[in-house]
Amino acid sequence: MMSESNNTQISFVLNGQPVKAHVQTHHSVLDVLRNTFELYGARESCGQGLCGCCTVIVDGKSVSGCLALAADLDGTRVETVEGLDASGQLDPVQQAFIDCGAFQCGFCTSGFLLMSKQLLASNPNPTESEIKHYLAGNLCRCAAYPEIIQAVRLAADRINAGSQA
Repeated sequence: MMSESNNTQISFVLNGQPVKAHVQTHHSVLDVLRNTFELYGARESCGQGLCGCCTVIVDGKSVSGCLALAADLDGTRVETVEGLDASGQLDPVQQAFIDCGAFQCGFCTSGFLLMSKQLLASNPNPTESEIKHYLAGNLCRCAAYPEIIQAVRLAADRINAGSQA
């Protein structure tokens, strides 16, 4: 609901928890995650939606948090990298990234983790080519791409082995 000061109260589910926030019409998703909920995993790098560092998942789809408007989160389900270990255990994708050393500085890692998780949810056994294609919108300035691809394959193998048990 809009007020005269361009403030909007929104309600959405953030990492499994219902939340409310007051946002202004020009606030980005990153603004509300960082300034209202102190979630800093999604980062702004290019500010143009080109690098994937600001990736968050909204209603099952990846969005660039630096470009998406916070007001549009009303009524949605939002997942951030902070929600991946909400059960108290690392997500298989997180563990695979650690095991493969799939990061160096870590600045871009949250975007790669969320995109990799989304890829494996829709394609549980991606080829190397499919992984490269799916992650093409995420940039790693440290060039850890071989390790990232290896981590996605490892996570896929572990998830698939667990689903067969």
